[in-house]
Amino acid sequence: MPFHPMTQDELVAFLEHLPARTGKLATVRSDGRPHVAPIWFALDTSTAGADSPIGDVVFTTGTDTPKGRSLARDGRVALCVDDDRPPFAFATLEGVASISEDLEEVTRWAAVIGGRYMGEDRAEEFGRRNGVPGELLVRLRPTHIVAVADVAD
Repeated sequence: MPFHPMTQDELVAFLEHLPARTGKLATVRSDGRPHVAPIWFALDTSTAGADSPIGDVVFTTGTDTPKGRSLARDGRVALCVDDDRPPFAFATLEGVASISEDLEEVTRWAAVIGGRYMGEDRAEEFGRRNGVPGELLVRLRPTHIVAVADVAD
């Protein structure tokens, strides 16, 4: 079958795939240049609704990082997640990010994200490590999604 747009269910499965795929987040620097950095993320499907059928993409970052500074100034972002193995697939999500410094939420989501990437046995360790002052919880609410599967099939 040739490449095809992912269905909503395929997209959620793709984003929640284990082992977890790393996302590449693009933000806008103060001088207008793009900044791209890899991120670990989780999908919060509990926030799914008419304005975001898949929910929010959640990740953490430091307030003093290029991502953190850019997001505090301008919430416009793009996130690309890809499968670099044949037959290849990718999803690009554009939207606006919101930031929270609520340490309880930062800690909870840092543990969820740490568990996705490092294994459940290390989830709490990552939650404690990243649930500290100076860390931000970021929620990307997608407003435009391009998701394609079986690119080279």
